[in-house]
Amino acid sequence: MNQRTLLRRGFTDLDDPGDTVLDHSTHVKDPIHGYIPLSEDMLQIIDTPQFQRLRSLKQMGTSYFVFPGGSHNRFEHCIGTAFLAGEVVQGLAKRQPELDISARDIRCVTLAGLCHDLGHGPFSHVFDNEFIPRAQPGAQWSHEMGSEMMLDHLIDDNAIDFLDSADIAFIKQLIRGTTTPMRDEKMFLFDIVANKRNGVDVDRFDYVQRDCYNVGEPSSYDFSRLILNSRVIDDEICYNQKEAFNLTEMFHTRYSMHKRVYSHRAAKAIEFMIVDAMLVADPLLHISQAVTDPRRYQALTDNLLYDIERSTEPELQAARDLIARIHVRDTYKFVDEYILPPDLVSAVDSSVTPAAIVGFRSDNDDFVEYDVLVDICRIHFGKGSENPIDHVRFFSKYNTTEKYHIGRELISICVPEKYEERILRIYTRSPAKRSQIQRAARRLIDKLNRSVPSSPGSSPPASSITPNRALTIPATPANTKRRRLQL
Repeated sequence: MNQRTLLRRGFTDLDDPGDTVLDHSTHVKDPIHGYIPLSEDMLQIIDTPQFQRLRSLKQMGTSYFVFPGGSHNRFEHCIGTAFLAGEVVQGLAKRQPELDISARDIRCVTLAGLCHDLGHGPFSHVFDNEFIPRAQPGAQWSHEMGSEMMLDHLIDDNAIDFLDSADIAFIKQLIRGTTTPMRDEKMFLFDIVANKRNGVDVDRFDYVQRDCYNVGEPSSYDFSRLILNSRVIDDEICYNQKEAFNLTEMFHTRYSMHKRVYSHRAAKAIEFMIVDAMLVADPLLHISQAVTDPRRYQALTDNLLYDIERSTEPELQAARDLIARIHVRDTYKFVDEYILPPDLVSAVDSSVTPAAIVGFRSDNDDFVEYDVLVDICRIHFGKGSENPIDHVRFFSKYNTTEKYHIGRELISICVPEKYEERILRIYTRSPAKRSQIQRAARRLIDKLNRSVPSSPGSSPPASSITPNRALTIPATPANTKRRRLQL
């Protein structure tokens, strides 16, 4: 391989005349996993426009606007996930030759890890979780569906011929994940890239570790121990019982990153602004329609904001204004938040709306429904309200052929009672009206509290939503931006 090709790829060739046959591969230096070997099959996928597109998709979406270190992209995450997928399946093949893991299994699992995020749109989950539902209400679309579409396009557009139709279907199902038995396929292989049983998969191993590393948040679990201490029992990947606390720490780290980073208030405010800008631009640029056209979707990246900025069409002026506000940090503003009791989530979801908050304005308030944004943020350990460890199976070093469940009381007494929380957050498009909106929202919450039925035999309500006094906006809030400029 000549030096020009290596420079084009951005990779390092470690081959020398003394290498063994197994060492004959191209490597890329990764800050998380060290030197990652890239097979020729992987390079045929990587060196395509469809895969290179991932260099222009931020892994952490709008969190990058708040955490400057979070500048990494889907490109390196997919390479890291492919590496870990290969490590897992090859490790199982070495430790358990009776599993009859074939070269085809190893290739397909590795390529599923490599291609699993091909379908992400601009700003990652912002696109499929927030923009598409508003641009196309009722549309059943996810980035996993996009990954399947883009994989087909990549294969056809680049004349990839080392995968047959059965391999492609297998890779797609590995990306999608399943717990339903698949004819002629080993079910434990579906635990590796997108584990629908319990969420313990290499996608999570890589993104949690990579995100923590880049934003400077500590990570207290060790995924390499999990890989080394895994084995297949009854067609399911199980873990040595000594790794139970390590797994608990993984799920807690995921929760902590969602709580502190992914769901950061300022990042969410900017997310609202980007979605508004895309919705303004959608009638002219047909952004939402690209999800069914792989050639158009290929050009859809985070650079969309720059495309809008460079535009001159009058119809895009409102979108350009929103992007300009982001640049000068004149963002939508956080107003208030409430951690919701589980039994009141449905009541709040139906009752606390922008229109309902407007209904509690005082005589001097002038905000309107458009000024108010309501979001219910869901944060959990990985399996909704359930303890994800309850879905993991373990084995003992004294009996490696029997799998069993480990109760949380056998792991630690310092474990959560609940594994999911819903947080009601209110924002405004008009920062000058924050105080008005907060007062009106709190009047609405107070009425909701008084309407909650009491528990049988008790006078106080079964649950109530408590305002955070520390978030109360003063009648004349300080202009913190002006203060920063003066300093």
